[in-house]
Amino acid sequence: MSADDIPLLFRHSSGKLRKRELRAFFREMTARVAPGREVVCLITDDRELRRLNREFLGADYATDVLSFPSDGGGEIAISLDRAAEQAAERGHDVNDEIRILMLHGALHLSGMDHETDSGEMRRAETRWRKRLGLPPGLIERARA
Repeated sequence: MSADDIPLLFRHSSGKLRKRELRAFFREMTARVAPGREVVCLITDDRELRRLNREFLGADYATDVLSFPSDGGGEIAISLDRAAEQAAERGHDVNDEIRILMLHGALHLSGMDHETDSGEMRRAETRWRKRLGLPPGLIERARA
C-alpha cells in the first residue's frame, strides 16, 4: 500500500500541509493507537465541521475535531481552519496540530471519552503524544 492509499482525505487544503508526512503519521498512529480498526480521516473546513456537528450532535458551531465510531473503526473529521488557528495560538506548526487532532480522534474511536472518564483519556493522550513526539494535546491544554 502506498502512502497515497491511506484513508486520509483532504477536502480543504493548504500549501503548508505536508500531505505525504501526514498520511505516514496517520498510518503509523492508527496502527499503534487503534490496531485492527479501519479509520478514515477527513481534513475539511469550519463550515463542514459545523454542519457535521449540527447534524450529528445538535451543536451549531464549528469545532476542531469530531469522531464517529462504528463497528471495527470509524471516521474522524478535522477542521483545517480550527487547526491553523490553534497552531498559531500555541506557536507550533499546523501539521503538528493536525497530528494532535488525529490522535485525539483516534482515542475517541478506541472508546475513550475525556468528558466521562476519570482521566483515562487524558493520561493516554499524554502518553501517546510523548511517544509520537507531539506538542501538548487537547485535554492537557484544556486543563492548563
